[in-house]
Amino acid sequence: MADASDPPESRTAAYTSLAAGPDFRHEIDIKRSRFITVLRRADNEDDARALAAGLRREFHDARHHCSAFVLGPDRDVQRSSDDGEPSGTAGIPMLEALLRRETASPGVTDLSDVSAVVVRYFGGILLGAGGLVRAYSESVSTALELAPLVQRRRLRMCAVRVPHAAAGRLENDLRGAGYVMAETGYEARSTVLRVALPDSPDALAEAAERLAAMSAGSAVFQPEGTAWIDVPLNR
Repeated sequence: MADASDPPESRTAAYTSLAAGPDFRHEIDIKRSRFITVLRRADNEDDARALAAGLRREFHDARHHCSAFVLGPDRDVQRSSDDGEPSGTAGIPMLEALLRRETASPGVTDLSDVSAVVVRYFGGILLGAGGLVRAYSESVSTALELAPLVQRRRLRMCAVRVPHAAAGRLENDLRGAGYVMAETGYEARSTVLRVALPDSPDALAEAAERLAAMSAGSAVFQPEGTAWIDVPLNR
């Protein structure tokens, strides 16, 4: 999915995030305590904080609703809360689990725009400071192992207008060539296909040549703004 406007300038052109969609949930039991982890894709601090607020209402009888989130392509917004657990035993381990999560390949730690909340139901057995750190870290890490992730890339949007009758075939050809397709628009006499390309002159020139070959020279790209696009993550 593309954002409606150009993204703000950042030092990176790609990072990993949770796939857009319903919240992801995973639960583990440790010494009779229930640790329910909920992950949400969050585009800003309001979205991130809303997750904890909603879970406090849903799990109103739970003892703790600890949280952590990291936001932005450069991961420059990072927050955490112990929510009543001993200082440093919940929120910080959760945040570190987000920051240290390896994504596309070993050693790559670029996860962002993710809010995590761990709801704890106390089971009557004290875990101690070290046990709490391990439990909250494991809760988030395990959830991230199972959660659907995507790569977000800052790409150049290019539009191509073609007659309605030719749009389906051209779209299939573009997809078959490995191009990332964005939203399609419809006008009175034409279909507007949008392709997300690497934001470089060479990539634009190469794509223009391939489009010309696919369309016998009848279609051309019209560059638009840049946008963050979700693409599948190979892992």
